[in-house]
Amino acid sequence: MNVLLLNGSPHENGCTRVALDEIAEELKKNGIDSELMHIGKDGIKGCNACMGCVKTGYCIMNDDKVNECIDLLKKADGFIVGSPVYFAGPNASVCGFLDRLFYMKADSYAFKPAAAITSSRRCGNSASFDRLNKYFTFAQMPIVSSHYWNTIHGTKAEDAKQDVEGLQIMRILGRNMAWMLKCIDAAKETVPYPSLEARTKMSFIR
Repeated sequence: MNVLLLNGSPHENGCTRVALDEIAEELKKNGIDSELMHIGKDGIKGCNACMGCVKTGYCIMNDDKVNECIDLLKKADGFIVGSPVYFAGPNASVCGFLDRLFYMKADSYAFKPAAAITSSRRCGNSASFDRLNKYFTFAQMPIVSSHYWNTIHGTKAEDAKQDVEGLQIMRILGRNMAWMLKCIDAAKETVPYPSLEARTKMSFIR
């Protein structure tokens, strides 16, 4: 089993990476592989609502890692997204990335356990955490929890490594993700996945 870890920070080896590494180590201890993807620091374009992905299942923009991530997430058993906090929200690049990763593609990710983690110097984590989790509920992905909100604090990686409570939160999250994946795997022969219904959409003015 494999969990895809998405580092949504422009800093490849910053606080977000510290948290994801802690999760990866706990997954490994519990027999679960992980793969880390860094979205990069060149900036991510947002969705332009062209609807091109409806035909192909991929974004028409090919100058970043979104389409690569689509393939990796389809193959992964679980998904964890990490983002730094900018102005009490996830950074713009990771939001643009996830908008394009999920729009018109969510059914492919249904029933894969998922979680979000955030890092900040001081505050804004809970609002960012809430925003990121909405992608998972939209895609029918069970959300994995820790024993507190999945946050870590620090201005740089060295600071995050001193946040003993934050690191514990990440370890428990990794352990809980491993447990849920094993439960799903054990039940797959006797408890089939729910069927997916075609989405029914309407406007609030009708």
